[in-house]
Amino acid sequence: MRRLLPLTLAVASICLSACQPEAGEFDPPSEAQALTLEEREETSDRAREALDSQNQSAVTVGPLPDFFDCVRESGGLLIASHRGGPAPGYPENAIETMQYGFDQGILIHEIDVAESRDGVLFLMHDRSLGRTTTGSGFVADTDWDTIRTLNLKDNDGTVTAFQAPKLTDVLLWAKSTGAIVELDKKPTTSFRNIISLVRAAEAEENVVLITYNDNQAVEVARLAPDLMMTASVNSSAHQDELAAQGVNFDNVVAWMGISNPNPRAYAAIGNRGVETAFGTLGRAGERLDDVYWSDGDPSEFQALADGGLTMLATDTPYRVAAALEVDDLALEACAGR
Repeated sequence: MRRLLPLTLAVASICLSACQPEAGEFDPPSEAQALTLEEREETSDRAREALDSQNQSAVTVGPLPDFFDCVRESGGLLIASHRGGPAPGYPENAIETMQYGFDQGILIHEIDVAESRDGVLFLMHDRSLGRTTTGSGFVADTDWDTIRTLNLKDNDGTVTAFQAPKLTDVLLWAKSTGAIVELDKKPTTSFRNIISLVRAAEAEENVVLITYNDNQAVEVARLAPDLMMTASVNSSAHQDELAAQGVNFDNVVAWMGISNPNPRAYAAIGNRGVETAFGTLGRAGERLDDVYWSDGDPSEFQALADGGLTMLATDTPYRVAAALEVDDLALEACAGR
């Protein structure tokens, strides 16, 4: 796969070293509090001040529903890095890791959003801090002032120089680069709080919200009918049921699970104008990533693309991206529309 940078359509400044603001900056509003216009403008001013002066090239994909439609119609495939694409020296759920992946051509990053005891939204997968940081204890019992001082570990347990980022900083990074972030809500936070920060950062065109059941899909559709989401869809009747409850399928990528790939279903859903996503991720040794790569042949990944899949979530994004061309074709056909 070619790097995203040759597809440059705009130039923006991004932050890496400056993406850890002082405590209290960008804290999310409570569920009962909406940001005023003045607060939104102040947040934008702070964002501009926080951005590093280093110039980087950005990709522009335009309105996300149109972009995903284009990818589906062009027969392309979008690769999504699970937990932000961890690699040796690069921990999961870190801005630096996503930048590393972006520089190698990974446009979409699936990341996890948790909330500290004092109401700060940040990236963390687990309920506790021990596996991925130099800290310990439960996320829900720990204040941000403590979390922000912890160093992240990579998947081998090596301590890195990176810290868990606030969600707002991630949104600013995504806007600056043109990357797309899939936000996986953890039990410590709420869709309402996540959406409030997306609005405040004006990052609507860089976000896909992940839902796991019909109730969550309907909730997201009610709270933010304009935002993209993933939602499980198992039949045309099921799609109709969700649509009747307010889910706009112009803004939906149908999630098809992590086992038993079904190209016939991808085609059928695609014929109804809806994109599909499938995951080869999971427990090491059991996930389809490991099964498919066991012989070193990427043909199973190519078959997913040929079968009409629009987005692939994987624990081996760099290897898949290097082996396939359909992701390049998708960006060439659809970026900047």
